[in-house]
Amino acid sequence: MMNRINSKTVVFVTGAFVSHTGWDEWRSYFESKGYKTMAPPWPYKDASAAELRARQPNDTDLAALTLSEVIDNYAAVVKGLPEKPILIGHSLGGLMTQVLVNRDLAAAGVAIHSVPPLGVFPYEFSFLKAGWKSFGLLTSLKKTYLMSFKDWQYAFVNGMALEDQRAAYESSTIPESKTVARGGLSSAAKVDFAKPHAPLLFTSGSTDHITPAHLNLRNFKKYKKNGSVLDYKEFEGRNHFVVNLPAWKEDADYILDWIAKHSTAERVRAKVNSESLPALRQAAAGR
Repeated sequence: MMNRINSKTVVFVTGAFVSHTGWDEWRSYFESKGYKTMAPPWPYKDASAAELRARQPNDTDLAALTLSEVIDNYAAVVKGLPEKPILIGHSLGGLMTQVLVNRDLAAAGVAIHSVPPLGVFPYEFSFLKAGWKSFGLLTSLKKTYLMSFKDWQYAFVNGMALEDQRAAYESSTIPESKTVARGGLSSAAKVDFAKPHAPLLFTSGSTDHITPAHLNLRNFKKYKKNGSVLDYKEFEGRNHFVVNLPAWKEDADYILDWIAKHSTAERVRAKVNSESLPALRQAAAGR
């Protein structure tokens, strides 16, 4: 049954640097398709982007937050649900989705432009250029990090019109914990690539700088072929702001179709249809 998705609950897992409200349109869309959804904020991030930026750089609670704590917070949310959910995570949220799937806490996982776990070294120059400042080297870990608009332009919204880049920055960008960023290099980011797992889909974008498609593909290929459902899809023209691009619904539809393809209900329906077809043909021939 591990290869079948039997859940109508979706938990969206937010990445670093951005507000959890970026999932609002996805939540409404998935709910219109019959799913129950939630997009829990990280600890100390349950506020608007503007409010969180106003605390920069002296939000000591957020500054002290670790990746392990964020993952454990999502794990606690998931364990409190009446069924294992489908996890859909973006960027660092994609990494956390991989970890939670590895812990057998999900009915399925979708890693959108995922930051790679330990064992997949991100040597791509654009990844290093886009993300190295978040580690806060030679700066105080007691202060949070806020991505500048210039860095935002390169890391998230490359290729977009200037006014759209600015609007995206105002609505989405929030301060980040440097200890969370560093956690990506710790055991908190470890995944057992050989372990059988629930259905897992990776998506990537051809113009993403932080997690370029080549990096996402290496992440996908790291998993051992053990009979688990494991799929990969690259979308043309998607940068790291993929969740809120004008074409976001195309990505969402692809994910919904993938879930349906591997769901218990769809498999049963397909089986019924395949068994009924010969009978229908025989009946038609007898008329």
